[in-house]
Amino acid sequence: MSRVSSEPRQKSFKNILLFGANGQLGAKLKSLLSSRGAVRALTESDLDLRDLQKLRTLALQARPDLIVNAAAYTAVDAAETDADNALLVNCEAPRVMAEAARECSALFVHYSTDYVFDGMARAPYTEESVTQPLGVYGASKLAGEQAVSASGAVALILRTAWLYSNRGKNFLNTMLRLAAERDELRVVNDQFGCPTYADIVAEASLQMLDRVFDKGVLRRERCGHYHVSCTGDTTWWHFAKRTIELSGLGERVRVLPIGTADYPTAARRPAYSVLSNTKLERVFGIQLPDWEQGLKRCLAERSENG
Repeated sequence: MSRVSSEPRQKSFKNILLFGANGQLGAKLKSLLSSRGAVRALTESDLDLRDLQKLRTLALQARPDLIVNAAAYTAVDAAETDADNALLVNCEAPRVMAEAARECSALFVHYSTDYVFDGMARAPYTEESVTQPLGVYGASKLAGEQAVSASGAVALILRTAWLYSNRGKNFLNTMLRLAAERDELRVVNDQFGCPTYADIVAEASLQMLDRVFDKGVLRRERCGHYHVSCTGDTTWWHFAKRTIELSGLGERVRVLPIGTADYPTAARRPAYSVLSNTKLERVFGIQLPDWEQGLKRCLAERSENG
């Protein structure tokens, strides 16, 4: 996938409301969306998404013509004993956002996850695949998707997978931090997915927005569910191993494969959660890169930015 053009573009929206603006996806979206309209970017310090009445009031008063929700409760294990908060942030807040979008005649963009699937498949999941989350986090995200769909808002619901970036808490940053402290890492090698650089998802999102509007006309038939992840598949162990090797630490740090049973967690993870981008390619003509290409780009930009 080519990067978003840096050439000046005619602004598409008057007012854009972005939630989760300091997250690994939201930070990039904030930068990119500024070329499409006036962005009001909100973080958790600006608004507690569990305060649904305040959220609704803010969204309606902003009178946006685009609402983007990049905020989420992402603590997969903690969610198992914190279901109420996970549901508030991942389901009820998006429902309120979507209802506000409908009332304002705004387009709504919402992000979801590969964890809505149970991992029993052996071929990439499509948007039509049966959903069956294994834990509270996945169930709360699926409930959020369903709430957005039921709201009547015109929406893009974008599922992505194994998201990482050079910002915030994520697997890549954790591996690099641990590699600086240890000479051996033990990583699960029997869960398959597709690591996806958050900046690539943000860029694809902007391309989708540009193509949802055709000569200023909203193409409603192009909205709905889409999978947006890098291509190919790997395991957490191989992802970690390539991260260490490409960072020049391979000779010092060993990355050893272990099984899921050797690393017990509160929440069950799907053994296979690769997503198919076929619909994204068919409808929007967007082709995303292989996961290793995305990783190389992320690490190169990490070096460039010090």
